[in-house]
Amino acid sequence: MDDALFAKALPDDKLQLIVAIADPTAWIAEGSKLDKAAKIRAFTNYLPGFNIPMLPRELSDDLCSLRANEVRPVLACRMTLSADGTIEDNIEFFAATIESKAKLVYDQVSDWLENTGDWQPESEAIAEQVRLLAQICQRRGEWRHNHALVFKDRPDYRFILGEKGEVLDIVAEPRRIANRIVEEAMIAANICAARVLRDKLGFGIYNVHMGFDPANADALAALLKTHGLHVDAEEVLTLDGFCKLRRELDAQPTGFLDSRIRRFQSFAEISTEPGPHFGLGLEAYATWTSPIRKYGDMINHRLLKAVIKGETATRPQDEITVQMAERRRLNRMAERDVGDWLYARFLKDKAGTDTRFAAEIVDISRGGMRVRLVDNGAIAFIPAPFLHAMRDELVCSQENGTVQIKGETVYKVTDVIDVTIAEVRMETRSIIARPVA
Repeated sequence: MDDALFAKALPDDKLQLIVAIADPTAWIAEGSKLDKAAKIRAFTNYLPGFNIPMLPRELSDDLCSLRANEVRPVLACRMTLSADGTIEDNIEFFAATIESKAKLVYDQVSDWLENTGDWQPESEAIAEQVRLLAQICQRRGEWRHNHALVFKDRPDYRFILGEKGEVLDIVAEPRRIANRIVEEAMIAANICAARVLRDKLGFGIYNVHMGFDPANADALAALLKTHGLHVDAEEVLTLDGFCKLRRELDAQPTGFLDSRIRRFQSFAEISTEPGPHFGLGLEAYATWTSPIRKYGDMINHRLLKAVIKGETATRPQDEITVQMAERRRLNRMAERDVGDWLYARFLKDKAGTDTRFAAEIVDISRGGMRVRLVDNGAIAFIPAPFLHAMRDELVCSQENGTVQIKGETVYKVTDVIDVTIAEVRMETRSIIARPVA
């Protein structure tokens, strides 16, 4: 547990939020052996059933964990939110020691706020904190909806493993109000860090996303025009233009058009230069809220502490951003490979049976369709011959995201269809599905 929250009501319908983050830099000196090891690992690698920590577990699970009723060093941010959720300019970062008063469980807090379940806060003080934090979440969510961007909620999928590593079940975990409370608090804190580092130093570790690749702007505008959306190819390359388009896409009855334009987007990058994050709809975004598991956040901790102390800060070298990006890529590959293997093991006994799964079409190519099983998140492939026996009557178009049979569109990306598992190939961790007739 590396974060703690405190909220306070202020006059004029304002709210104060303090986000306190466990501070591993209080224990780890820059350039030390521990620091060098963390720099090489760059991230904690989360895999189903276990993780490979960036820091030794004595630090990540004990000394840097904000356990209830134990004193721990933190870096904290105090911010004021106006009635409409705007973060005011009086942002303050400070180092401190805190004693967390309670460790709360997401589902219990969500149940209580939704007036369900049996859990009750231990005290009125904790109950009031939860109410205030829910207000902050609502205000910040509305502010981001109106002035930035908010992603549609998708469930997380969690593997339930047995003692021998066998998959007992895979459960979908929807994002509830308590999850959103913490998410909004962390996003707000990272916005504050981005501003302070930009204004005080002019550098830091920033998450930058430039939206659409300029080389694709004309093709993007042409595609949108065929679907009745008219955008200016130059305007859509600006942050405001990107946000405007995203809101129009969110208002569409399905996610089909959104899926068609993803190929025109650029990739997010890690940069030492302040820059916009189009994906979040923000002018700048610098994370510092997960320093136990992200080395870039540790760097930002040190930079923010230099600002607090009035010390000269050293600009991070660009090489570190390249190294972190590569480690992130490798970690994601490992997570995907392990997940694919576990999915294949879990679904192997369903192959050749009549068990049905709801599946969302996520991609279409000449060879067939890729689908995601809604209940557990597994990716399966439906070969083109399973869609229609007469190949000359079948057109699978990746460009259009559609499958046509005899000139009629039968399937398109984002459609949800019923499938059965035809085959599971353990050697390639491939799941082959067949649409239910």
